[in-house]
Amino acid sequence: MRAKAPLRARVILRDTLDWEALTDDQVIAVREKINRLGSSRAARIITGLPDRRARIEQRTINLPGRRLNLRVHRPNNAGPRLPLILSFHGGGFIVGTAAQNDWLNSHLAARCPAVVVSVEYRLAPEHPLPEPIEDGYDTLVRLADDPFGWGIDPGAVAVLGESAGGTLAALIALRARKDGPPLHAQVLTYPATDWSETMTDYPSIAANAGNPGLSLSRLHASRRLSVPPTLDPRSVSPVRVDNLADLPPTLVITGELDPVDDQGRRYVERLRADGTDVRLTCYPEAIHGFLSTPGLVPAARPARREILAFMRGHLRPTTSSTVTAER
Repeated sequence: MRAKAPLRARVILRDTLDWEALTDDQVIAVREKINRLGSSRAARIITGLPDRRARIEQRTINLPGRRLNLRVHRPNNAGPRLPLILSFHGGGFIVGTAAQNDWLNSHLAARCPAVVVSVEYRLAPEHPLPEPIEDGYDTLVRLADDPFGWGIDPGAVAVLGESAGGTLAALIALRARKDGPPLHAQVLTYPATDWSETMTDYPSIAANAGNPGLSLSRLHASRRLSVPPTLDPRSVSPVRVDNLADLPPTLVITGELDPVDDQGRRYVERLRADGTDVRLTCYPEAIHGFLSTPGLVPAARPARREILAFMRGHLRPTTSSTVTAER
């Protein structure tokens, strides 16, 4: 039997909602409330402060039939061309915002250094899969096609995603393998890699169902709302893809107390079996979403250091950029 999360995290992050009983309109209302609270100044005590050595800009891009907001993190003192890290937030495809990863993204921008672009992709139930995948991939292509306009180096591009955002990052890496642009690294933090009918069959689901961060009810609701009946769920499940060769070097981070820990582990096994360079780190006493709650989970800081080192190691340095040492 696995340990329980610390009491403080269980109290502050407890989720008493019956997500499966909510109507679509109720889910949207809950999302607005959660996102509003998560974006408040008070929430920074839990979610962490952005790195002051990076500035945050709000930008918008026009894509076929839609406009997307982007949250762009750029180091204060840097050259004109930097590596690009395309970031995808978590939230089960039904909640979450591009701002919830400011603590991590601004840190990577300042200290990699890099341009970190967090995508405000569309959410279910209004926009189920594969629409969020299309948002992410189309954003990648748009930025890579305009490196001078975005101040990025197209020879140093990575994707980064947490939870459902890890699903997106993995699927976008698979699409880029086939259609480009080339990726040079992917970092998946506690990724949900199986959205098929076997999603809840992994041992870590039952072992960690009582821990905060991700309830079984929310997991079921996310699948119901984001995977429409007309969509083959295996097509949006990275762990179900037949061929996982020729993907960029990969770092997968999981938490010991996370219900989807085993999904991340299984994906690593599949990547390794197909010859992809992959590393797995499971952080002890870490819950789902812990990189978004550094004020509650101490493991967030060493995990952030590991991600920074991995990105630095796999994104080609830009000679005109200024590197800020890790502290």
